[in-house]
Amino acid sequence: HVQLVESGGGSVQAGGSLRLSCAASGYTFLPHNMAWFRQAPGKEREGVAYISPQSRWTYYSDSVKGRFTISHDNAKNTLSLQMNSLKPEDTATYFCAAGGRGDYCGTDVSRFQYWGQGTQVTVS
Repeated sequence: HVQLVESGGGSVQAGGSLRLSCAASGYTFLPHNMAWFRQAPGKEREGVAYISPQSRWTYYSDSVKGRFTISHDNAKNTLSLQMNSLKPEDTATYFCAAGGRGDYCGTDVSRFQYWGQGTQVTVS
């Protein structure tokens, strides 16, 4: 049984930083595709950051490029999202997601099999 659990969300002022973490059980991140998505009320789920199997390369949406960093800790089997220079438009529920092997080359939401419950990020 695969379970992903996010943590680290909260409220922060514009310009501040937060670090989200996602811990996995029943699943090993490294050989698989990993990503962070977000969803604001009334909007579709948006892929913001992706890391390929074996952490070979990363992809960021234009809206977060240069401000967010996705990373993976193999020893702890956790996925993280460092968010700097936060803006009010970053307010959303953030979800970690994990998929199968073989590069997905991006954040096609339909390809990710496993999802966390989400953590709220509010920027004022």
